Amino acid sequence: MVNTLLGIKKNMTATYDSRGRRAGATVVQIQSNFVTAVKTSDGKDGYNAIQLGYGTKKSVKKPQLGIGKKAGIEQPLRWFKEVRIKGKGESVKGEVENLKPGTEIKLDQVFSIGDAVKVTGTSKGKGFQGGVRRHGFHGGPKTHGQSDRLRAPGAIGSGTTPGRVYKGKKMAGHMGASQFTVRNLEIVGIDKGKGLLIVKGGIPGPEGSLVTITKLGRIKGYTPPPEEKPSEEEEQVESSSENQGPSKEITEQKPEQSQEENKNAS
Repeated sequence: MVNTLLGIKKNMTATYDSRGRRAGATVVQIQSNFVTAVKTSDGKDGYNAIQLGYGTKKSVKKPQLGIGKKAGIEQPLRWFKEVRIKGKGESVKGEVENLKPGTEIKLDQVFSIGDAVKVTGTSKGKGFQGGVRRHGFHGGPKTHGQSDRLRAPGAIGSGTTPGRVYKGKKMAGHMGASQFTVRNLEIVGIDKGKGLLIVKGGIPGPEGSLVTITKLGRIKGYTPPPEEKPSEEEEQVESSSENQGPSKEITEQKPEQSQEENKNAS
């Protein structure tokens, strides 16, 4: 039922997907997530959701410590995020109520190889940038007397009508440090012992940043690699060798030996 976990973006690497193609991938560390609060549609909140707590550090602020203690979790939690539980009816309500505060959710309980996921994170902050870098403007001409207009944005007005600059006009400004979501990424590897999830492709955010991973379903056309099985001929040879013992070989050789001895005697 829970299809979302919190994790930390690690380094990028190269791996092979289910079709044997080499591709770039991102390593995400997902240790145990803890349920710190439960919200139901019948309660004062009016919707089904759970609050997940993840991560720790040396000094955690008192509000975070209070949330963890209320849920009965000993370790200090650093991040908290609310996750909606989709669906209606008594079945969803019962599943939400079974998730009591303090419940531990592990990586392999939610994700498996071949799942399609979406990853949400905060992109890298790039400060104040011009129109060329921020929006991909081509700039002005490089010849015919231009001296200082190479990376200029150009005119921004629309003439006498409407006589103003449209709201949302693409111009220079602050770039990055905003929430982005990348959908339909494939899980190509899982390390349960170290709590690592390998996602095909790149995800938003710098190394060490918090990301939210949500399971969407299975990759279209995904087929797990087949298990190697012995062929029918090998199975028949093995079965025949098991059925035939050494005693049978000896009994078959005895009449041949006796005939040869009789011929030599005559």
